[in-house]
Amino acid sequence: QVTAKTAFLFILPQYNVSVPTADGELVQYHYGLKDLVTILFYIFIAIILHAVVQEYALDKINRRLHLSKVKHSKFNESGQLVAFHLTSMVWCLYVVVTEGYISNPRSLWENYPHVYLPFQVKFFYLCQLAYWLHALPELYFQKVRKEEIPRQLRCIALYLVHIAGAYLLNLTRLGLILLLLQYLAEFFFHMARLVYFTDENNEKLFNVWAVVFVVTRLFTLTLYILVIGFGLPRVESQVLDPERGNFFSFLFNNILFRMSVLLLVCLFQASVMWRFIHFQLRRWREYWNEQSSRKRAAAGAKQQAKPLKRDSGYHENGVVKAENGTSPRTKKLKSP
Repeated sequence: QVTAKTAFLFILPQYNVSVPTADGELVQYHYGLKDLVTILFYIFIAIILHAVVQEYALDKINRRLHLSKVKHSKFNESGQLVAFHLTSMVWCLYVVVTEGYISNPRSLWENYPHVYLPFQVKFFYLCQLAYWLHALPELYFQKVRKEEIPRQLRCIALYLVHIAGAYLLNLTRLGLILLLLQYLAEFFFHMARLVYFTDENNEKLFNVWAVVFVVTRLFTLTLYILVIGFGLPRVESQVLDPERGNFFSFLFNNILFRMSVLLLVCLFQASVMWRFIHFQLRRWREYWNEQSSRKRAAAGAKQQAKPLKRDSGYHENGVVKAENGTSPRTKKLKSP
């Protein structure tokens, strides 16, 4: 029994409580320090799954494609993230649909703070934190190039801050919707990269990703405005109460603070869109330069393929001779 209790501490989420409802009692969860032990266990699980995907899927494809070292590294990165984003996207969609967060958008801010979580919501957050923490040692295991490490560290840090912030500040419902939108766009991007590495002439999925990215950014911005601008200021409990998990809803009663937060959100989304537009313009410029160089090369090949006009007669020792062997030049007449 002692061993079983210790195993449950690693495997199952902790801090379960019975919450009375109209139909009886419902078992829900809140967070605490024991969550770190559970996250540690699932970090090792994520490392094992990462190695399985690499060994039995990505390495076999890489042997057939014969990619360069740079493309090989990017292919492995995108392959791992496609598997993760697809799994997380389906799982997150299942959670938000079954919990009714999509059918009832008011539930994103109603009864805030959302201290008590259903099992599947808490387990989802623990697994997400475990995955992005496991990505840190994977930088060493995968022998990532030094030039790529700062970019990947920024990406990991942003995901950890977002997920941990939503989990600790009891904004798990809003965090789920935002993660679903983010993973949808990231899935199409990394899928487009995989297709591009297999066939460099196929860039159609990048166009699909561009549309999905813009749509998800618009939905993300709308969701921020809806929850921060209109939802949280209407919460009944508008006092600072850390014991109940109410950390900052009282701040949103202040219109100046609310507008400042919305301005920061809009500036951040604008910077993301600017980087996206810059990336698209650079990609299109490279595409048109490549197309124009191909056209010039094709035109040069056509000119070389045209038959040259030859003079009548034949050449002998560099001199054009007439058909009867005489020189085609007119002889000078001697003056009388």
